[in-house]
Amino acid sequence: MSTITSPQRPLQPEAPLLDIQDLSIAFRGSQGRVSAVSHLNLSLQRGETLALVGESGCGKSTTALSLLRLLAPGAEVTGRLLFEGRDILQLRPPELRALRGREISMIFQEPMTSLNPVHTIGAQIAETLRLHEGLSPLAARRRAIELLDLVRIPEPQRRIDDHPHKLSGGQRQRVMIAMAVACRPRLLVADEPTTALDVTIQAQILELLDGLRRELDMALLLITHDLGVVSQWADRVAVMFGGEKVEEADTATLFAQPGHAYTRGLLGASLHAGQVPHSSERRLPEINTALDPVTGQRRFELVQPAPRAPQPVVLPTGQPLLQVQALRTAYKGRDGALVNAVDGVSFELRVGETLGLVGESGCGKSTLSKTLLRLVDPAEGRIVLDGTDIARLPERALKPWRRRIQMVFQDPYASLNPRRSVQDILDTVLKVHDVASRDERRRRIGEILERVGLPASAASRYPNEFSGGQRQRIGIARALVVRPALVVLDEPVSALDVSIQAQILNLLVELKQDFGLSYLFISHDLSVVRHIADRVMVMNQGRIVEAGHHREIWEHPQHPYTRSLIQAAPHADRRRAA
Repeated sequence: MSTITSPQRPLQPEAPLLDIQDLSIAFRGSQGRVSAVSHLNLSLQRGETLALVGESGCGKSTTALSLLRLLAPGAEVTGRLLFEGRDILQLRPPELRALRGREISMIFQEPMTSLNPVHTIGAQIAETLRLHEGLSPLAARRRAIELLDLVRIPEPQRRIDDHPHKLSGGQRQRVMIAMAVACRPRLLVADEPTTALDVTIQAQILELLDGLRRELDMALLLITHDLGVVSQWADRVAVMFGGEKVEEADTATLFAQPGHAYTRGLLGASLHAGQVPHSSERRLPEINTALDPVTGQRRFELVQPAPRAPQPVVLPTGQPLLQVQALRTAYKGRDGALVNAVDGVSFELRVGETLGLVGESGCGKSTLSKTLLRLVDPAEGRIVLDGTDIARLPERALKPWRRRIQMVFQDPYASLNPRRSVQDILDTVLKVHDVASRDERRRRIGEILERVGLPASAASRYPNEFSGGQRQRIGIARALVVRPALVVLDEPVSALDVSIQAQILNLLVELKQDFGLSYLFISHDLSVVRHIADRVMVMNQGRIVEAGHHREIWEHPQHPYTRSLIQAAPHADRRRAA
């Protein structure tokens, strides 16, 4: 007896959870109609992590906000946003409210501005549960405690009644994650979820998100400009430039064989995408962008540095430029007891040297820098600059020494007076330091603006008229216009895009050589310090726990804390398990 079998039908590919079809978004403003996203096509499967990468203004966050219909009023949106077959753009208000937070959730970049400061974290999590799950106040509180425990908030039964300001940055981000996954969404959109976090906290948050993705069988749309994070945690990558998707591939392929010139430029400029060259070996590739005057579209140009032979810094054997001995800086804690933010720190910095200082938030890095500039008075110790101990000098005697040591701050916009033109800002600095001649001040301002790569016309403009990278160049010009010997750089590139970061780092290396400068370079980003520093100090709880030549620190770290920092840093060689 023969058996008749039906031919097997080919398996149909699973429909994507999210299918973005020909999405275009534009806004109307004082300059007319501005296109933010143009003809974007993108899909995301269940349980998959898709990274959407690109620099500021490329359309990443605009795309994310469109998924929850959170764009500003007046936005012009065309195309289709299919979530499980339903077009989000066509949903009625009740359907949209049911979708937000329950089916699709979002984690925003800055948790402090996303959390309500007048409500406890427990009340804010419980609100989501009561709205979407219909839980009673008691049941919602119990579930909120479970969620805080899920995201590893210590003592959740006690911390549930804390207000956001009582939590650290990493803890606030964990609360945002708890709110986002409270209703077990099928899609989680994470918009730069770790940008402002220390390297170890960043690693914990990313590991937590990946674990929740697996546990909840949830898709994750990860929006970031950190290619190290992408290489380690994403399954696929889509690259955006000027509102358009220029490339999409699985992560391994994109990093090994990038097809688009812009992608190659991003990978070359990023210090997180592979091996980190030292600044003495080569400059970083740069991406220069501009608007086409004819089409109005954004275009880019790749600038590849010419290779050069290594140029190791030869340190003089004479008197150090700066000697810090047993320095201690204290402040009063909430209970009135003294807390040593800087606790017995000693080090030397020589002429022409870049000394890197790394450590996590709260370790004392910024307090140390402010103490060196005498913006904060030390409790004990010596700060010997050019042979003179400035730690005990009275305020009136510090003025000549302030010219010798200048500072570049993390946020260039916050450190520049928005009501003063660049000319006024720099002119005031020179007046304060007794440059009496108006012609001399004007000449020096013109010279330093040209040297930091800004046009002469920049002098008459105001800070809000510049990009973030240009504002940082103004901050560098302000520090250098008085011709210091030592520049303290406090997180000078942490708020900048990959290509702008490369430009600023290249500029700092050139200025150091041209002006014979010494740098104290402070950062929580180990890759940046690895690129630019000649020697490195590692700070933890107010103390220097390890110091040495940059190669020794990275290749043979001695202290457990140093090893934990290096291990936590994202890197292309550390792909997560599938």
